[in-house]
Amino acid sequence: MSEKNSAVAVFHTHTEAENAIKTLQKSGFDMKKLSIVGKDYHTDEHVVGYYTVGDRMKYWGKLGTFWGGLWALVLSSAFFLIPGIGPVVVGGPLVLWIVTVLEGTALIGGLSALGGALYSIGIPRDSILKYETSIRESKFLLVAHGSAEEVRQAKTILESTQAESSHLHVDQAG
Repeated sequence: MSEKNSAVAVFHTHTEAENAIKTLQKSGFDMKKLSIVGKDYHTDEHVVGYYTVGDRMKYWGKLGTFWGGLWALVLSSAFFLIPGIGPVVVGGPLVLWIVTVLEGTALIGGLSALGGALYSIGIPRDSILKYETSIRESKFLLVAHGSAEEVRQAKTILESTQAESSHLHVDQAG
């Protein structure tokens, strides 16, 4: 994805994030341009597991139904253990950006793999720190990617949901 435009929304719960995804989908937003990041490591006595079938990841755990439903909508999915943040589940185009950072082709000094991926798509460092803090606090990020017009529309839609916050990051060069 060459464009560095995104709308990012933070949600307190997976239910709020899921409702926002449904709202975006109903509005016609291309689900292949949507990324989600969240944690679900509260296993207690629950078994947590991941495996892949073809190009889709399967997940069991406290939020297994939530994550499982999203894999059918988004482009790709992955589980990462990110130092300083912990275990995160990621779906959508952001997976490719994180893998690129981890492979060392886009190392960004002082940022985590998630932070480096967000920086690579044009999100400023001060916003990255806020988003990483949100993930550490077990909140969920939705990132809408696309043209400046697409992400503006996505932000307008996200503002009508239960998002704690939503921000527009548009490439000023393009």
